[in-house]
Amino acid sequence: MSDVEDAIAEIKFDADGLVPAIAQQHDTGEILMVAWMNREAVRVTLAEGRACYWSRSRRALWRKGETSGQVQVLKELRLDCDGDTVLLLVEQEGVACHTGRRNCFFRAWRDGDWVEIAQPLVSPEDLYKEPSA
Repeated sequence: MSDVEDAIAEIKFDADGLVPAIAQQHDTGEILMVAWMNREAVRVTLAEGRACYWSRSRRALWRKGETSGQVQVLKELRLDCDGDTVLLLVEQEGVACHTGRRNCFFRAWRDGDWVEIAQPLVSPEDLYKEPSA
């Protein structure tokens, strides 16, 4: 068995073949986002050195930044004590959230209401615009 297959064998995927994946900025500790990975997403991430997730809505692999250019370069993959959650320490290039914010955790429960605590750094339209022909 290869080193990658040995690594994957230690991960406890759920009944749908998925594991929660937390992306964290490697040098600041900032939590960027949470996504899902299947076995192939883990293989691709380890082979390519950049984050690849499983899109539950599209039912397909999703290489972070493939349409937006906001790539996550993998620094280290970690496994929690139960083996059922992975942590990706990454170098985030640009913003992590599809809303154009640095991270996906831009709402805080304060005084009985959800409050936006971070504004977009780039518009989603600019992130996902069609390439010019």
